[in-house]
Amino acid sequence: MEFRHLRYFVALAEELHYGRAAQRLAISQPPLSVAIQQLEASVGARLFDRDSKGVRLTPAGEAFRGSAQALLDRAEDACALAREVQAGEVGRLKLGFVGSTLFNGLAGWLQRFQASHPKVEVIVIELNSQDQIDALLGEELDLGLVHTDRLPPALASQPLYSEPFLACLPAGHTLATLEQIPLAALSDQPFILFSRKGSPDYHARIVEICRRHGFYPRLQHEGRHWLSVVSLVAQGLGVSIVPAAFRQAGIQGAVFRPLAETIEASAVFAAWRRDASEELRERFLAMSQG
Repeated sequence: MEFRHLRYFVALAEELHYGRAAQRLAISQPPLSVAIQQLEASVGARLFDRDSKGVRLTPAGEAFRGSAQALLDRAEDACALAREVQAGEVGRLKLGFVGSTLFNGLAGWLQRFQASHPKVEVIVIELNSQDQIDALLGEELDLGLVHTDRLPPALASQPLYSEPFLACLPAGHTLATLEQIPLAALSDQPFILFSRKGSPDYHARIVEICRRHGFYPRLQHEGRHWLSVVSLVAQGLGVSIVPAAFRQAGIQGAVFRPLAETIEASAVFAAWRRDASEELRERFLAMSQG
């Protein structure tokens, strides 16, 4: 039995006329007759009665008709699904993100993407940069939003945006009265930094910023997420240098001031496996650029 046999059967069952059915199928009558005979032989039952009065479905043909149409519908659904998946209209996107992206457009990107791709399931997971890199390598994520472009060879990246670093201080700190904070003024302060294990590159970057301005930060505490860092500062446990996005976090007890010196900006990159399918990823990244 072939799908063309089912298509021919359904056409004849609807038309009940060999000529009209053949015309609808864009074939001649003899191939239609042969196909129906082959189908009946395959099914093991007579599906049509043919006499001088015309063509009629037999009881077996009536019973077969619904199943035949359902098989054709399922085949068309399968083809349509395959086309939609290839076009990036259906599927699942597992997205990792660092906390700063929550304040730099991630929610809007997700809303626009879901509005234009309602059949795509998007799963978002907050992870620090190193955990995202590990998850990408383990094929547990399709796309990561990370704070580094220093990636293993199996991963590719592209820049998304950058933002300045700010000094983050407890609200009652004596330096909080200044409009700008000289980096040297932080040299004797206890520092709270992003975990070296969570994001080695980011941790090293802030240490290097301080080193270039004459001191190594006196590390007091580490946090695995930036919001944890800001929360520890708000509790008066130290100072930090954080991406500007976190002044939008609304954590009471923490204040943010520009640094007096011009330093390298904080950057966020999209990262993915080089050998991964690209359609959904490219569509999401297009939303992030729009």
